[in-house]
Amino acid sequence: MKIGIIGAGVVGRTIGKLAVRAGHEVMLSNSRGPKTLYSLPHATGCRVGTVEDAVAFGDIVVAAVPLSAYRALPAAQLAGKVVVDTNNYYPERDGQIAELDEHRTTTSEMVAAHLAASRVVKAFNAVIMNDLETDGRPVGDAARRVLPIAGDDAEGKAIVTQLLDELGFDTFDAGALAEGRRFERGTPAYCVPLGREALIRALAAA
Repeated sequence: MKIGIIGAGVVGRTIGKLAVRAGHEVMLSNSRGPKTLYSLPHATGCRVGTVEDAVAFGDIVVAAVPLSAYRALPAAQLAGKVVVDTNNYYPERDGQIAELDEHRTTTSEMVAAHLAASRVVKAFNAVIMNDLETDGRPVGDAARRVLPIAGDDAEGKAIVTQLLDELGFDTFDAGALAEGRRFERGTPAYCVPLGREALIRALAAA
């Protein structure tokens, strides 16, 4: 599979490197252009390009930008694409967002409203990137960690589930995109290593 990644910080780089190891082709991009990413092909095995290049390249696209920058995601180019939203809300970084502070929506629903013609799946936000890099286990390993996803598109969720499986993780489908609130920052399931039953209990407690 070809994976385009918008955002070349720690989240984008980690997902990209692991996806390459799993046999996928990956292109990293950022808002400043590929010249600022010159060392990443050697460090990660990923290609680099512009945001537009990464969107065109990817069978799916991972949005690994701060929440404060989500409106810069190119909605027209991303139409019809499966977009993996990795976001969390950090007011100290993103500024105060009243809709989130008042629990009137969720981070991924905000992204999906901007990307109205895309198929948004929330994933990778409830795991520390160091853990993503080190915690992967083979299928059937009793210690295999389970990561939650949410989305309104069944095919998109199936693609993300397969990708996570290849990276060494089981997946629990938490339901519609709105259910992503159950594993956002500050919830019992947020960035805690959990097996399936413990994750289900943590999601229910949110």
